Amino acid sequence: MAEAKAFVTGHPIAHSRSPKIHGYWLKQYGIDGSYRAIDVAPADFAAFLKSLGEDGYRGGNVTIPHKEAAFAAVARRDHAADAIGAVNTLWFEDGLLWGGNTDGYGFAANLDDHAPGWAANGPAVVLGAGGASRAVIHALKERGIKDIRVVNRTLARAEELSRHFGGGVSAHGAVGELLADAGLLVNTTALGMHGDATLAADPGGLPDRAIVTDIVYVPLETPLLAAARARGLKTVDGLGMLLHQAVPGFERWFGRKPEVTPELRRMIVADIEGH
Repeated sequence: MAEAKAFVTGHPIAHSRSPKIHGYWLKQYGIDGSYRAIDVAPADFAAFLKSLGEDGYRGGNVTIPHKEAAFAAVARRDHAADAIGAVNTLWFEDGLLWGGNTDGYGFAANLDDHAPGWAANGPAVVLGAGGASRAVIHALKERGIKDIRVVNRTLARAEELSRHFGGGVSAHGAVGELLADAGLLVNTTALGMHGDATLAADPGGLPDRAIVTDIVYVPLETPLLAAARARGLKTVDGLGMLLHQAVPGFERWFGRKPEVTPELRRMIVADIEGH
């Protein structure tokens, strides 16, 4: 049987940690397979997708800036991709190219891992209204959180998400009093990334039972998480979302559901700290 091949594509793509994650699992489970990073410019993306079958790929991951193009190009989409409006995982089924989105799955699985029972802890306040926010809102709705408050400086973008997701999702231009009864605060903005000291929101206004999570994982402890921890709140960093979102794709391409282990996490943390 031919080697099982998968990939991640984006532009640029050299920074991607996906090859390290999937490479770790391939070795761990003794699977004859490969997973490589392929830089594809937007103008070449359609041709790249057409060639996948001929090149022997079982599928792969799609990252910035190709997620919306992949959404439009695939023959079939899963429910999560339709809800989120972007595709990050590709696979072949009955000769057709399918597109899925595992970001919401990764977000929820990370919280399951580090804050079991989190979904009973509504209402939720979500900072930001970009693509990541859509994945988070989808995950929160799937887990039954009935009151989701989306905060974005450009209110129109938050309102767009409120319309898209419907019941229980409200739009706000500022955090204001929204934290007073919130059980979950999620940052999906770039604030606090790469040495930016800006606090995405002040966790001081949250109740003691609140959980605070950030989807940014460089640095592992963002200013928001540091402030929440100092206040004694439960915090969950964003690295687990990256690790868990990789699980469904690996299972589809290589036929085994991989585990997100402390060893895998340590390896990726060491890689982040080494850069």
